[in-house]
Amino acid sequence: MPSILNDRSIIRAPIFVVLGAVQVVLIASITLLVVPLPAIQREMGLGRPDLALLTSAYGLSFSGLLLLGGRLADLHGHRRLFVAGMAVFGAASALSAVAPGFAALLLGRFAQGAGAALAAPAALALARSMVPDPARLPRVLAVWGTLSVTGATAGSLLSGVVVALASWRWAFALPVVVPVLAVAAVRRLPADTPRRARLDVAGAVLATAGMVALSYGLLHGTPVPAAAGGLLLAAFVAVEARTAAPLLPLAFLASPARAAALLAILVTAAASATHMFFLTLWFQQVRGMSPLLTSAAFAPYLLVFAMGPVSGRLTGRFGARAVTACGLLLGAAAMALFSLIEADTPYTGVVLAGLLLFPVASGLAFSGATVAALDGVPRRQAGLGGGLLNTAMEAGPTVGLATLAAVAAAVTGPRQDPAAITEGYAAALAVAALVFTLTAALVGVARSPGKRLA
Repeated sequence: MPSILNDRSIIRAPIFVVLGAVQVVLIASITLLVVPLPAIQREMGLGRPDLALLTSAYGLSFSGLLLLGGRLADLHGHRRLFVAGMAVFGAASALSAVAPGFAALLLGRFAQGAGAALAAPAALALARSMVPDPARLPRVLAVWGTLSVTGATAGSLLSGVVVALASWRWAFALPVVVPVLAVAAVRRLPADTPRRARLDVAGAVLATAGMVALSYGLLHGTPVPAAAGGLLLAAFVAVEARTAAPLLPLAFLASPARAAALLAILVTAAASATHMFFLTLWFQQVRGMSPLLTSAAFAPYLLVFAMGPVSGRLTGRFGARAVTACGLLLGAAAMALFSLIEADTPYTGVVLAGLLLFPVASGLAFSGATVAALDGVPRRQAGLGGGLLNTAMEAGPTVGLATLAAVAAAVTGPRQDPAAITEGYAAALAVAALVFTLTAALVGVARSPGKRLA
């Protein structure tokens, strides 16, 4: 870490590491209960609707409150909102770990997401403030960009190990411990001076309600909430265009390069979550692998832990746009490899090749897109930038899973044999490869009219 921080920042490197660990844990918590769901179902006697709600609770509150969390951080101070978010997240994690029943666990997961929405934008803003040298900032942001995919990988791998070796409740150990360490660490940073500005209450309500309704509708395949969410978000855009102090200034999205970078983040997050969902089902339902072996099958994704420093150097040398486009094209290649699976495809071959390629692809895409999305964002809007970036990250899996699951279902049709199921998954992954390619082309032609960060 000291290699990417200047001499005055080296003493704060441990704090930067703690902030990075927080980002990893916040993202890992999304998938924390995916593998343990059968154990939770047996213990609490839950039905499918209960499991679906429990799975989506964290993501619904996290994605719905991110823009508000970013704006509050800019208004009331990044350190203050980070501490508040960590306190809520840690307390909710403790509640989830000891939850006596479904209601308490569901409440804990919703509260976890709310705390994460307050902490995530503030964490990124604090990390930026620790790098006063603009020339070094792109490399630091590139490293930060790999933390989300690191968290997604860690959540999937660790949850499988935990459920195989101990109670599912131990999955909440890190989400309880890390907030305590984080709050202690950031108290060494100077406090921000709160700004005197009006909060866009109407915008906050419309954005939160719209994101939650849209995400719920897409995740559960219910058109009425999805349509209502779309209408609420349209109303949000109309309000933001007229209000004097908007929650999200529309000019913030005027840069083609920034808009393309946010799309790249959304697409990469969508593909990351969706292909892991399909492959997890394929490994267990078609190939007959146990949960522990399924987690072990994703071991190549540990490569993503090495992508931070590599992506940082590449971004500094070739620029954010080139690194993002390269990552997206490699992502297209990985999805194309996965789309070749058949019911009897062995692990070694196209599956392993894709599993080795995708962590490299996602690390490059997230790193480059993070730098491009935050290029030129002033410190007074650092929370907004972090909130918008994380919103794209959270919306991606919801949109991707809803869209590609529909593709898989349409191809599979009424058949439920292993060959038909595999055909559906393969078709959906082929579509993902096409979307990656189109997004790479868009990133390649989108240029920022302003001064480059890198």
